[in-house]
Formats: sequence, C-alpha cells, structure tokens
Amino acid sequence: GEKITVIFINNAIYGMTGGQMAPTSLIGQKTTTSPFGRDPELAGYPIRISEMLATLTGAKYVVRTSVHNPVNVNKTKEAIRKAFECQLNGIGFSLVEVVSSCPTNWGMTPMEALKHVENKMIPYYPLGVYRSPEEDAKK
Repeated sequence: GEKITVIFINNAIYGMTGGQMAPTSLIGQKTTTSPFGRDPELAGYPIRISEMLATLTGAKYVVRTSVHNPVNVNKTKEAIRKAFECQLNGIGFSLVEVVSSCPTNWGMTPMEALKHVENKMIPYYPLGVYRSPEEDAKK
C-alpha cells in the first residue's frame, strides 16, 4: 500500500457543502438530501470505513477515535502521531478515522451534538484499533 496517512473526519454528513447525506450518515438521520431520514432501502446502510479498509493488504494502521471529550481528544492525538510514524518509517498506509460532531447541520446545540456522538455515533462506529503493525507482527 501507499505509505501515506489519511485522517478522515466522520461527522456522518457533508457539512461543508450544506448538510447532505454522506456514506456514513446513520439510519434515520435527516439531512438536506434525506429530509425524512436515511432509509436503507433507498440509500443503503452506512459504511464502516475503518472495518473495510483494515482488511486491505496495504493497510498497516487503522484506528477509529473520537473528539467528543478530552480523554478521546488525547487518544486521537496519539493515534495521529502513530499514523505519521508508520508513514515516516515506511511501514504502509494509515487511516485515522475521527468520529466528530456537526452541531450546525445536525440542528443541535454543541452539547447535544457531543451526546449524540456518544449515544448514537459511537455505538454504530465503535472506537478502537482495527489494524496495527504490532498485531500484524504476531501473525
């Protein structure tokens, strides 16, 4: 795989362009392009990017973190540092998926959005390491 690092902010919406449905929008989530909520019969199911990319041969470090509280902000910083180390050491492709909020396009207060991340996003997108050089070395 390419020896690059991708930092993917997963806020389940295309927030920078007006709040359209994204591949990671949750079932029932309302967006400008799904005003009645995401329907899996029409739009399919949300894609779990980390789980999918962790299966690729070239992927060497794949982790999902969040920034909904200070503890997880620190874990995210550490994950990004490790991803860059993998890149700089020529180990392979790294992905850091960061589960984040989008209060404006979710139509929530910032505090409501943080609770939404914790209660709705993280149960569907569990935090953790999906692939690491250390685990690959044990195989």
